[in-house]
Amino acid sequence: MNTVETLNEGLKRAYRLTIPAKDIDSRVDEELKSVASQVRMPGFRPGKVPANLIRKMHGARFEQQALESAIQDGVQRLLSENKLRPAMQPSVELEDHQPGKDAVVKVELETLPEVPEPKVDELRIERLTVEPSEAEIDEAVGRIASGQKGFDPAPASHKARMGDRAVIDYEGKVDGEAFEGGKGERMSVELGSGRLIPGFEEQLVGAKANEQRALEVRFPDDYNVDYLKGRDATFEVTVNEIQTPREIKADDDFAKSMGLEGIGQLRELIKGQLQQELGGLVRTHMKRQLLDELAARHDFPVPPSMVEAEFEQIWSQLEQEAAREPDPDSARADMEKEKADYRAIAERRVRLGLLLSDIGQKNGIEVSQQEMNQLVSQAAQQYKPEDRQRFADFVRENSMAAAQLRAPLYEDKVVDFLFSKAKVTERPATRDELQAAIEAEEDHVHGPGCGHDHGPGAKPKAAKKGKAADEPAKKAKKDEPAPADEAKTASAAKKPAAKKAKAKK
Repeated sequence: MNTVETLNEGLKRAYRLTIPAKDIDSRVDEELKSVASQVRMPGFRPGKVPANLIRKMHGARFEQQALESAIQDGVQRLLSENKLRPAMQPSVELEDHQPGKDAVVKVELETLPEVPEPKVDELRIERLTVEPSEAEIDEAVGRIASGQKGFDPAPASHKARMGDRAVIDYEGKVDGEAFEGGKGERMSVELGSGRLIPGFEEQLVGAKANEQRALEVRFPDDYNVDYLKGRDATFEVTVNEIQTPREIKADDDFAKSMGLEGIGQLRELIKGQLQQELGGLVRTHMKRQLLDELAARHDFPVPPSMVEAEFEQIWSQLEQEAAREPDPDSARADMEKEKADYRAIAERRVRLGLLLSDIGQKNGIEVSQQEMNQLVSQAAQQYKPEDRQRFADFVRENSMAAAQLRAPLYEDKVVDFLFSKAKVTERPATRDELQAAIEAEEDHVHGPGCGHDHGPGAKPKAAKKGKAADEPAKKAKKDEPAPADEAKTASAAKKPAAKKAKAKK
């Protein structure tokens, strides 16, 4: 195989490979030999069909298979001999090939950069130490108690109020015609819960037991049944019973009804949950400080293809969230104004991902097979029982899928390693102070897809210039650099010619 480098510019590389015809022919011959004993043809005994006839019948298919195999091996050899680490799957294009002649292949790729020696000495991070307040515990206990509230039958003269529960029979009609799913009996409706279509619960306020009412409502434009969207309907309702809420007192008896020893044990359980929640917020605050310090200390070129892939992921999430806004066009216009800032966010995420990967590799940080098995098992739980083994097999056979599953844990382990190297100072704080510190960081970059609730009707905030934060494409984590662990790089190297190469005409 003859190799000629045609481009060496920054991280971009391009090569022209010439694969000799004899190499392709030898592969065809090997394939013909392997199948000769299986080919059957009238007039010949099994295994005795002449090779020239087999080639005539199946030569085109074997030729294509041999060509693809030769290209795959050639690209792999190119990567190995030139010690290339592709950032993404290389582009492979068959420029010229005729049967019996050499094949000319163009290979283009971007390489991973040489990451400068990581500067991880004298990292300084502040840990805000926060303990749950008694008021928080009281509030949480109250929420649990309110969620366990019961209802008692009201006197016949009682008029339903918001917070009461009505037990009703109903039948709905559109244009005088009953519709599927519009009839039911003994349905319990908590007034004010907002579970039913707008106006339904409100029109039951003031009703008494055994009263009949005709409710006029309009189905929302986004209702989940197409033929009812935006249509007016009438519901004939019979109120069988009105029930009033029974106050639940958060005391020992209440706790015992939940299988606990008493209210003290319930409060301790809640305190533990709140501590875990606060611990997650503290880690988020510390991680953002760490990533900001790393970003400030390191600046090196990153592969444009990786940045573009990361940007597309972020932009896709932005578009999905904008589509759910009350004014999608306005939300998209805001996005467009800050498109360059989101692209800068993508570049920073890629750089941090490569940096964390390099730090992990240089310090022997790994995800063990046992940890990987646990990750696969946990991820498989989202599937039906009969599909879980198939998912596990897919991850085992697909290195990219395994890398994506491994990356968050790998990143966390690298972050923990850096925490251990950093000089950490502690400062007591309240939840409000911790929340304010996190929100102050969010103000630098905040938009749809940042992993934060914008609230009903809120417009997406575009990225602000200044101190960059890490805008994730996934809603789960805000400060998640683009995954770039060692398996991802290996995956790119193993599949250099996955696309079918087609000759130019």
